[in-house]
Amino acid sequence: MAVRTKTVFACQQCGSQSPKWQGRCPDCGEWNSFVEERQLVAKGKAQRAATKGAVPQRLAEVTISDEDRIRCGMPEFDRVLGGGVVPGSLILIGGDPGIGKSTLLLQAVDRLAGHGTALYVTAEESTRQVKLRAERLGVKADDLFLLAETSLETILQRVREERPAFLVIDSIQTIFTQMVESAPGSVSQVRECAGQLMQLAKGESIPTFLVGHVTKDGAIAGPRMLEHMVDTVLYFEGDAGHPYRILRAVKNRFGSTNEIGVFEMLEPGLVEVPNPSEIFLAERPDGAAGSAVIPSLEGSRPILIELQALVSGTAYGNPRRTTMGIDHNRVSLLVAVLEKKGGLSLLNQDIFLNVAGGVRVAEPAVDLGVLAAIASSHLDRPLDERTILFGEVGLAGEVRAVSRPELRIKEAARLGFNRCLLPAGNMKNLETPDGINLHGVRHVEQLLDELF
Repeated sequence: MAVRTKTVFACQQCGSQSPKWQGRCPDCGEWNSFVEERQLVAKGKAQRAATKGAVPQRLAEVTISDEDRIRCGMPEFDRVLGGGVVPGSLILIGGDPGIGKSTLLLQAVDRLAGHGTALYVTAEESTRQVKLRAERLGVKADDLFLLAETSLETILQRVREERPAFLVIDSIQTIFTQMVESAPGSVSQVRECAGQLMQLAKGESIPTFLVGHVTKDGAIAGPRMLEHMVDTVLYFEGDAGHPYRILRAVKNRFGSTNEIGVFEMLEPGLVEVPNPSEIFLAERPDGAAGSAVIPSLEGSRPILIELQALVSGTAYGNPRRTTMGIDHNRVSLLVAVLEKKGGLSLLNQDIFLNVAGGVRVAEPAVDLGVLAAIASSHLDRPLDERTILFGEVGLAGEVRAVSRPELRIKEAARLGFNRCLLPAGNMKNLETPDGINLHGVRHVEQLLDELF
């Protein structure tokens, strides 16, 4: 095939291309992010011949088959994937360095190897290093093969020779192809390697797992197109100071998004946590002001978590608002609502808010719990230990209804809570579990009256 070399400058943050170097990317605004890359482009008749492919087909003539999902034997991992691994799917897993991405995949393919041969391509470590980790994790599958290689062409050749049932690439940023004359990890390399691996996964019906590095902002490094190409995007989250890890699905073509799986990092590896609510509430202090329990809904799973607030007088002219595990701007908004509509004076108070256990919450249903924890710490009056709260709060101080209240209440009743403060709009046609009393709240003032 007749080819020519094309030189472009590509932004390493967003993938934008330009024929010349630019100091600032016009698309994402990043400075000094353009890097020179050389691409091989087919020309003339060879290019036109290469574009010939599939022909149109009637929708009625397309045949489908009900392919069963392959369960890897890790219920938390299967839950996030939507029930198991779909044949031919391309799954991208990202996370901070050392969070446990390689550990999770090594344990997963150890169980998947019982359904067929698994090929683990380690492009960052040697086979000896992977073997040491496998011995620590107790991985002893006979049908698990290791390949230390960074060349995409060699990897594709070995896959076609071995015909594995599962493929793991660790990581996509260290794989390179000879079709692109740029360093591994560049935008062009990641895009081209992911495209060829996608064709392999779809064409050969091989479930493929890709490990992706993340940037300092927490997003997967490389072009944003990478997340659009794959079928499933999973983020492995966690705090270095806590043993718990959360596997979160932000995209899934074969299941629900925003599902999470909870793991605990121990000496023998990642251990699943089937009941995370009990774990997160195990060390909750008794009779402490500023502690509130909220049922947060992650996908289809309700999880009870503890919000801790500390309100104290400031020594400076500008009071601080510090948050951990929750959006800082959202907390500032709720503090203003609590002061304006609730009648509490917080202008000269430092406010610190923490989600215990290293969990991150983002849904608006935690608003009521945030207000209750801040008010409890400010008034130095503990909340009832068997009371939970959930609901969204508007700028006018009104309490708005949230989704799936029955799941949240059922989880709280299962763990022994006997009182629930929720939006009055959620009280309609709501089945109350035995042993728990429901109190509908319409305004922030009514919330404070109910609590104190």
